[in-house]
Amino acid sequence: MPRIARIETIKVLVPIRPLLVIHSSQGPHSASPFLLVIVHTEEGETGIGEASCTPLWSGEDHHNAALCIEHNIAPELIGRDINDLPQLINCIERSTQGMPFTKSAVQMALWDLLSKLRNEPLWRTLGGSISAEPKIPIKFSISGTSPSRAAEIAAFALGHGFTTMKVKVGIRSGESGKIWKDDVDRVLAVRGAVGPAVILGVDANGGWSAGEAVEAINELKDAADIGFVEQPVPAQDHAGMRAVRTQTGLPVIADESLFEPQHASDLIDARAADIFSVYVGKGGGIQGALQMSATGQAAGIRTLLGSNLELGVGAAAMLHTAIAARCHGATLFESDIIGPLYYETELLETPISIAKGFATLPDTGLSGMGIRLNNDAVNTFRVS
Repeated sequence: MPRIARIETIKVLVPIRPLLVIHSSQGPHSASPFLLVIVHTEEGETGIGEASCTPLWSGEDHHNAALCIEHNIAPELIGRDINDLPQLINCIERSTQGMPFTKSAVQMALWDLLSKLRNEPLWRTLGGSISAEPKIPIKFSISGTSPSRAAEIAAFALGHGFTTMKVKVGIRSGESGKIWKDDVDRVLAVRGAVGPAVILGVDANGGWSAGEAVEAINELKDAADIGFVEQPVPAQDHAGMRAVRTQTGLPVIADESLFEPQHASDLIDARAADIFSVYVGKGGGIQGALQMSATGQAAGIRTLLGSNLELGVGAAAMLHTAIAARCHGATLFESDIIGPLYYETELLETPISIAKGFATLPDTGLSGMGIRLNNDAVNTFRVS
């Protein structure tokens, strides 16, 4: 009976490629703090997890995440049988309020460990079909920077084989007469850089009001042939999201509006979204992401896996989750499993392949998430 012996945490800070520094309505993002989580059994087996610890996005940093695991979560788990995963997840949930990304990292490591003990890939442990493909279609996210810089980033994405992209909008610079004038210029520059064949959408991260969103989107529909819009208005403005759907005719993706299963039901009741962007992190773990996907599927809503620019561990967990969701019948929109492409380096021995519009699991023949940490790289970016 494999029992949990200890939970190790490692803080790292990894810089983003200068070209790809993120500018959005939430502010700039040039380096990412993460907490790596390693669950050890008494017999020496390990499972790996990863928490995105950018307070601007999640309210969690890697210091309070590590303390939460040490003082709240680990005492609930040590000595327990890894095979009783539902009970372990309940222990994580009751250990502390909030902290979804931290909880997700521990849950991720437990899933990885359990599937290793079963000698099968994680997507199979999650209920995926044995005939599942190990790759998922993805899109590229272009920063809310100057039009010329955005066009340069779009050319980078095109060179990596992306055929679907989204452009960050809703940036309030205060320098233009129309709040969205810079947004329009940026999207037009991207369209000019990628040509007519690329599917293009916009992501406001909640930065527009409903009136601004409708006017800007209708302008962009004609001028730049955009095909979808992500989180056009603030998270709680379900009526505004519904107005964008009905007054623009474009599919609306809910992202910041969707952190937990109840939010999925609320969005469905409000007829506020066509697509759910679910995260392994913000949903508190793989189980929550699959539950939100299933809730959407039952209502005819498609799913994608959203991103906090995860490193390789988080990206692998997202891939397994997306494969399992597709196996359970969810129709996937292009996901955002692109985090590893944003970084100068990788912390895995075998990186996740991101090419030609797909993210693909490494063909290592390993069970679990199929990944191993590169300890030299981890030590290079370790912080105290």
